[in-house]
Amino acid sequence: MLYYLVQYLEQYVHIPAGGLFNYISFRTAMAVIVSLVITTVYGGRLIRLLHNKQVGETVRNLGLAGESAKQGTPTMGGLIILGGILVPTILFAKLENVYVILMIVTTIWMGAIGFLDDYIKVFRKNKEGLAGRFKIIGQVGLGIIIACTMHFHPDILVRQKVPVNKVTELNEGDLTKQVSNSGRTYYTQDVKSTVTNVPFYKENEFDYGNVLTILGVPAGKFVFPLFLVVVVFIVTAVSNGANITDGVDGLAAGTSAIIGITLAILAYVSGNTIFADYLNIMYIPNSGELVVFAGAFVGACVGFLWYNSYPAQVFMGDTGSLAIGGIIAAFAIMIRKELLIPVLCGVFLIELVSVIMQVSYFKYTKKKYGEGIRIFLMSPLHHHFQKKGYHESKIVTRFWIAGILLAIITIVTLKVR
Repeated sequence: MLYYLVQYLEQYVHIPAGGLFNYISFRTAMAVIVSLVITTVYGGRLIRLLHNKQVGETVRNLGLAGESAKQGTPTMGGLIILGGILVPTILFAKLENVYVILMIVTTIWMGAIGFLDDYIKVFRKNKEGLAGRFKIIGQVGLGIIIACTMHFHPDILVRQKVPVNKVTELNEGDLTKQVSNSGRTYYTQDVKSTVTNVPFYKENEFDYGNVLTILGVPAGKFVFPLFLVVVVFIVTAVSNGANITDGVDGLAAGTSAIIGITLAILAYVSGNTIFADYLNIMYIPNSGELVVFAGAFVGACVGFLWYNSYPAQVFMGDTGSLAIGGIIAAFAIMIRKELLIPVLCGVFLIELVSVIMQVSYFKYTKKKYGEGIRIFLMSPLHHHFQKKGYHESKIVTRFWIAGILLAIITIVTLKVR
């Protein structure tokens, strides 16, 4: 909104400073600052309101050190994160941009599912919260929305280089003549495509249709169903991974901030023709606007840490964790970096896998031997280390370090092929 207001004032009132809003870097910086202000200043007021409404966490007795002190700590603090994301995005982003619209929809959609789950737990006194099948339905629904928009919306295109021998076969008026940093001339065109980036691969691009071709299936007919399945799986996996990671003070918020910074960098280089050409990666027109959203996301996560770091004054609840996971998944899909998620979101992945391994092996051994055997002292993995006697803050710090290393590896994949 401010972007359009400033553009209007610049055009009709001739405000010289209005040109700053043309720069993504400036609007991103403003989004970070406003997000931090909202989460830190108004976050405290929301916490007091939650205290007054007795919206407290009910802690199960898991035999973990310090868990009794968490009893009654306000939950549903994810509302702070949602406000810190949505308000700066609406103020500073170009709201007609399809990527920004899709991210706003994702934030509200997943935040609403998480809020409903927390509401049932807190106000209906049902510890199970929203039934798992309804969460899955919500996640699948979001995946369908993202996949359909990515595949069918006319404004979602990728810029691909045209082989020299194909230039004469195409209408040159539909192509763009460009000059690379090396001085070499080449042609490009913006097209609808299911191409995505692949880490460590020389060509750095992969088309979902190639999988079907290898299997002997007509790519044109079934490429969208395959893409749809992949998107739904990613959205479901990452949102559940973030939800499971939110088990100790500051872990999910800090890890998400690290991931958000990395996604902002990836979005910036993917949406900038100069950097995309230099790094020889796919240029995605109009995707640079996502950097503003990423700035608001990082600011919200860091601001929330002001109250969520050990000892936590508030928990984000499913309102925050499901929204964070959905945002990260949707963002990565939009900038065609979804195949980097296992690396970038490695902390979420190992937490989710630890639960799957624990439950699966326990059920298997109980069925085979009559007594269940555990792989870990407790799952998710952060609880395993708590059982081993590590302090919460040490566990969180080491997981953050692991997250930073994974983020660096993710960025390095842009050049290492």
